[in-house]
Amino acid sequence: MSVGTGTSSTAVDVRIMTRAELALRGVASDAPVRRPDGAGPSDDGHFLIGHGHADGVNAALPRNPDSPFSVRDGKVWLGDEDGRLQDTGISLTPVQRPRFYDLTTSDGTRYEQIARLHGSDVLATTVVQTCIRYVESDRCRFCTIEESLRSDATVAAKTPAQLAEVAEAAVRLDGVRQMVMTTGTTTGPDRGARNLVRSVRAVLQAVPGLPIQVQCEPPGDLAWIRALHDAGATAVGIHVESLDDEVRRRWMPGKSTVPMAEYEAAWDEAVRVFGPNRVSTYLLVGLGEDPGELIAGAGRLIDRGVYPFVVPFRPMSGTLAARDGVPAPGAELLTYVTEGVAAKLRAAGMSGADQKAGCAACGACSVLRAAGG
Repeated sequence: MSVGTGTSSTAVDVRIMTRAELALRGVASDAPVRRPDGAGPSDDGHFLIGHGHADGVNAALPRNPDSPFSVRDGKVWLGDEDGRLQDTGISLTPVQRPRFYDLTTSDGTRYEQIARLHGSDVLATTVVQTCIRYVESDRCRFCTIEESLRSDATVAAKTPAQLAEVAEAAVRLDGVRQMVMTTGTTTGPDRGARNLVRSVRAVLQAVPGLPIQVQCEPPGDLAWIRALHDAGATAVGIHVESLDDEVRRRWMPGKSTVPMAEYEAAWDEAVRVFGPNRVSTYLLVGLGEDPGELIAGAGRLIDRGVYPFVVPFRPMSGTLAARDGVPAPGAELLTYVTEGVAAKLRAAGMSGADQKAGCAACGACSVLRAAGG
């Protein structure tokens, strides 16, 4: 299927295309707050991005010294081969280093090793930084969850007490308004949900009312979804990354052994327990899935009450994909899929911001918000 050909120029929103280019090519700018590795999509810096006079929203952009995009006086400029600069009409402000990063626990663990700021107001943590699927034969080709352990950027397992201590400080000192808790997959049938339940309870004792999204694989016993809700979680992410079984087997050999039927059962139970548009899943653009099928699959998720968080694959350093030279998708493909999914979200009245907590509510790693999703 061709993308971006045979259509009139009015079919492409130039603003969204530029936002897609930024998501893929990044900016030649440093960022005080960044996330160099882990389970997420890119070696990103965190910024507030705006269009015209609109207020800035969270954006996680690759820091790329070779990017044609640069930042001067708070504006994003596009350079050409002759060195001329064009104002893109986009503003970009780096998120400043939070004050809670300066603190340590009584045992000497830096708060930054326990949880990190994402965007301007989201606290994120990987409760268990190891994964049973991280051996090369099973490992997801886009993931570096254990690389941050090797670089001493984090600790393997965060205790509920540590997470509560850091969350309280982040809210008090830096105005954090939501939290995301994810986990590597564990050996038990809960697949990591048990640790999330304990962690949510502890954080909400310290910071009552803080919206929290939890993320894990479909638990073997769906009763864990109710347990996560009853612990106080606001939203849940059950991330499949691709709806195409062939793509899943190629990109996620270990994770793809969990049948799609288990994901569907978990999504349906999560929507029943948490409610519509409080459940989300990642869909990665650029893994080889047919773009029309990806949009159609996202539509079926929306019909289920599940928010499809569409994010470009970007080859992070340390991933198997980067080692093998797999490139990121093109901006035309990302724009096409993003606009297609955003149209379905708008038609269903679903907004990521309405999830109150989590990746969709933050929106930094996706272009969906720029497209009205």
